[in-house]
Amino acid sequence: MSKSVVVLVSFLLCYAVLHCDGAASDIQLDAKAQSTHRIDSLNLLSYTFLLILTVLTIWLFKHRRVSFLHETGLAVIYGLIVGAIIRYSGSPSHVLNMQVFANDPKYNSSLPPDTVSLHFPVKGPYVKTNKTFQYTFRGEIADPVENEIDLKATFDPEIFFNIILPPIIFHAGYSLKRKYFFRNLGAILTFAIIGTTISSFIVGALMYGFVQLMPAKLASSITFLDTLYFGALISSTDPLTILAIFNDLHVDVNLYALVFGESVLNDAVAIVLSGSIQNYEERYQSRSGGFETKAFFRAVGDFFGIFMLSLLIGAVMGCVTALISKFTRVRDFPLLESALFVLMSYSTFLIAEASELTGVVAVLFCGICQAHYTYNNLSDDTRVRTKQMFELLNFLAENFIFSYIGVSMFTFPKHHFDPLFILTGFTCAAIGRAANIYPLSFLLNLGRKPKIPANFQHMLFFAGLRGAMSFALAIRNTMSEARQAMLTTTSLIVIITVIIQGGATMNLLQWFQIPVGIDEETEALSHQGHNGNTTPRGDWNEISEPDLTRLNEKAFLARIWGSFDTRYMKPLLTHSRPTLLETLPVCCNPIARLLTTTEQMTQEGQNKPNRDSDSDLCIEENDFTNSDLRASSHRPIHSISGHQV
Repeated sequence: MSKSVVVLVSFLLCYAVLHCDGAASDIQLDAKAQSTHRIDSLNLLSYTFLLILTVLTIWLFKHRRVSFLHETGLAVIYGLIVGAIIRYSGSPSHVLNMQVFANDPKYNSSLPPDTVSLHFPVKGPYVKTNKTFQYTFRGEIADPVENEIDLKATFDPEIFFNIILPPIIFHAGYSLKRKYFFRNLGAILTFAIIGTTISSFIVGALMYGFVQLMPAKLASSITFLDTLYFGALISSTDPLTILAIFNDLHVDVNLYALVFGESVLNDAVAIVLSGSIQNYEERYQSRSGGFETKAFFRAVGDFFGIFMLSLLIGAVMGCVTALISKFTRVRDFPLLESALFVLMSYSTFLIAEASELTGVVAVLFCGICQAHYTYNNLSDDTRVRTKQMFELLNFLAENFIFSYIGVSMFTFPKHHFDPLFILTGFTCAAIGRAANIYPLSFLLNLGRKPKIPANFQHMLFFAGLRGAMSFALAIRNTMSEARQAMLTTTSLIVIITVIIQGGATMNLLQWFQIPVGIDEETEALSHQGHNGNTTPRGDWNEISEPDLTRLNEKAFLARIWGSFDTRYMKPLLTHSRPTLLETLPVCCNPIARLLTTTEQMTQEGQNKPNRDSDSDLCIEENDFTNSDLRASSHRPIHSISGHQV
């Protein structure tokens, strides 16, 4: 009996030894996964420490009243330092690299495949098996000897577009001072749409001309469409530094609105314009090498079509959220209400991207609609929570991107440093910005009251800092040498403008004699003297009250929309007065009853528009004629109201 037991145990041991290859390989894979997890944690920890260091330094600067460097500049500088440490302090790593040469005759595409299946012989101590491993496409690399943390310190560009950019863009719309935005709507649209387009084409044309004078290797690798794409991405502005200082110093609200409104909308214009340029090259051009009129007009149609459809999706999703919050009692559960608000807003971005539109445009206008309509229906807890949450997300996302820009200058493997191209990029970006601001300001001043003074124009020119959107567009495709040179140039332009131009903001305000400490309702134009830039103060004192009202009127389009919005959109989407029972024709009373809530019916003394500059479109009381009000007062209001769940 004992012999049989010994034989059985020996047999089992031999069997286990002969078949332990799988267990050994599993242990090795576990160790590799653990090592990868450790490197990922170290990578995220480095960025977390960067943000912690930035926050503490910002507190120190605010405590000491230091204003020569903004938080984004700090994030870039700290990122550069950490990137240099990662690049030059780490030892060549344990990254295993094996060269594989394609010999499959079935594959003849000019682009690399998305995945590669590697048939690899796995050797064990006793047996040898063949296994197939699949690798996903990462991109072209110049140096196969890299550090592990160097590899992990770079992120997939789609992370920027799908995760980091949406809260930044949404916050821009959600925190927009709509009163002053719509008052200057005509100028903002002119600078953001026409100006950005002009700047893009001027930068693209100048870059192409200068590139042809450069060494043949670079000139032959860059096409006119490449330089146009560079012009589009570099025309996007991100003046966070300047806006923060404007806000702290209480600079004139109209100057703030012009700078902020243009930067918000030209981000959207730049991304749609860059997409249209890509569509011209990839979808419509027949590869003839010359200009094709039909392809050009189809790309122009794409520009307007994508922009308007994306805007429509954002507005519709904002209105749907407002309707849900109005006709349900989800506000009784603030946590659920906040979750619904965030998910509806983020889904706007994803719907637009999945529909091959532009999520940036959609989520921007969703934010504007959420602030204008949905915000009025939210509970007090949700109002505070959403405002603070998106402000926090915006702060962290912005500083993360600027930290990453600094780190990636040393760790991203696809930079191409060409001094001539970089210098040309700086020069052409400045010329394009000037072509945006000064000629269009001259044309606007022909029919605008009050005019945009020369010192405001100079400030608008210097407010053209480049930031997150330019970098995100540049890093999205770095396959060719031309795109790599564009990424390097864009990163350097972002770093230099944020640190130097942003740091010089205080001096610029003094040089241009732009007054600070202005109350929100006070126009800076009335405080400036006889310097040739603005209307003299004495002349403003002589202006009669009706004329002063006309000088401060909203843009024409804003006045038309404001009247429609107050009579129909707000009563439909919020609990505001007057109700649809008062504004719609009598024949529409059955529909109006369904769309009017009990809360609207029971409100008293709320017929006057909200005077808060941050929650209305600056609808003046005289926008309503006395006859309209009298008609409303004689309209019977029935006690049957819309349903609430």
